[in-house]
Amino acid sequence: MIKIKVLKPERSKVMAEIAKQAHSHPMSEKLIQSCFGGLYHVFGIEEDNALLGFGILHLLFEEVTLIDICLHPKAQGRGLGKQLLEHLISYATDNGAEVMLLEVRASGDRAIGLYQSLGFNSTGVRPGYYKTSIGSEDAVLMSLQLKG
Repeated sequence: MIKIKVLKPERSKVMAEIAKQAHSHPMSEKLIQSCFGGLYHVFGIEEDNALLGFGILHLLFEEVTLIDICLHPKAQGRGLGKQLLEHLISYATDNGAEVMLLEVRASGDRAIGLYQSLGFNSTGVRPGYYKTSIGSEDAVLMSLQLKG
């Protein structure tokens, strides 16, 4: 059974392992640990109590930023990313956010497609924002109007 729930800092090691499997340049465990508390909200998607992925939000007044959304490669292609993102959008909306912002690698066609399917629009580009094995690549800036 698939469940989405709030994660605690104790899950940061597993989160970091998932990030290593899913991202070419993942967040470190230390950086993930710094995303617990304060203005951050961390959710996990689980199946039979096994963590399959996570999402991290930074909520400040009417703006929420999607810091990271990550699914283990073996969990991808099942609609779980969309399910998790829909949950994050609902949570942000319920907590007063009016707009959700994110950055995505320009080469991330599947991620961009997911974001667009949920109503995100491209708002700009940050040249050379992401590291790659051969240098850098652009970040596509996207936003979703939640309220107003």
